[in-house]
Amino acid sequence: MEIILFIHYARTAAIAKALIIRSNRRQALSKGYWIVRVSVRDQDRYPEYLAAAQPAFAKYGAKFIVRGGTYETMEGNARERNVVVEFKDHTTALACYRSPEYQAAKSLRQRYAETDFIVIEGAAPT
Repeated sequence: MEIILFIHYARTAAIAKALIIRSNRRQALSKGYWIVRVSVRDQDRYPEYLAAAQPAFAKYGAKFIVRGGTYETMEGNARERNVVVEFKDHTTALACYRSPEYQAAKSLRQRYAETDFIVIEGAAPT
């Protein structure tokens, strides 16, 4: 009886460990995103923000998924420009936003545009 219980316990522990590892891998592989809706107030000066933000984007591996483009508002309110930026994970997306490099650029963006800005974790890969 003791041997059977030990085998059952060992098998259950191994399954639990495999599930934890799988869960951790999923969390590690979930991308992080910035979703930003922008109304530019000063078209001539807004490029200053874009240039100032480049060092942060490069440092944190930002990948632009959506940058402007044609859109159609289906529900709710919209802004003239929509941006989705992908990062390797949610932690990196937050780190980029909070970085000194981006904070300097953010002050320019706030002068030249009004935004709705969220940082969100992507869905876990299936």
